[in-house]
Amino acid sequence: MRRAVIVIVIVAVLGACSDEMSPIDGELDPITVDEFQAMVEASPRPMVVNLWASWCIPCRSEAPLLREAHATFGDDVTFLGVATEDTQSDALTFLDEFELRFDNRFDRSGAIRGHLGATGLPVTVFVRPGGEIMRTHFGVIDDSALALGIDDLLAED
Repeated sequence: MRRAVIVIVIVAVLGACSDEMSPIDGELDPITVDEFQAMVEASPRPMVVNLWASWCIPCRSEAPLLREAHATFGDDVTFLGVATEDTQSDALTFLDEFELRFDNRFDRSGAIRGHLGATGLPVTVFVRPGGEIMRTHFGVIDDSALALGIDDLLAED
């Protein structure tokens, strides 16, 4: 048990020192449905895509899980966040608050959410290399569902 705690502390310290942990400057790049589709189809690695908003309470509860999953699996899985129906300033504040340093884009209109057939937020999509959606999780995701989705993606590699 003590060894696991030491490993977690070391990972947290090293993560805090990486370039990815620098504050986000400027604005998030906007993304259209066509750009989103092209991005997931072009990915040579499996992806975890999370649609979120700063005003979404369930999104706030799952943000730490996504941060931890990215820290653990970010070398093998591409993580993409899509700020949905939000403002740039609130989205940036959310990313800084939860220290989410993986790629995040901005979809002010919520078109990507509609494209995925979702009516609310959050939405987490597990995508195979090449863009095929393996699984879509509607609503807040817990650690078990996130781990299972990532494990299934990596088992296919």
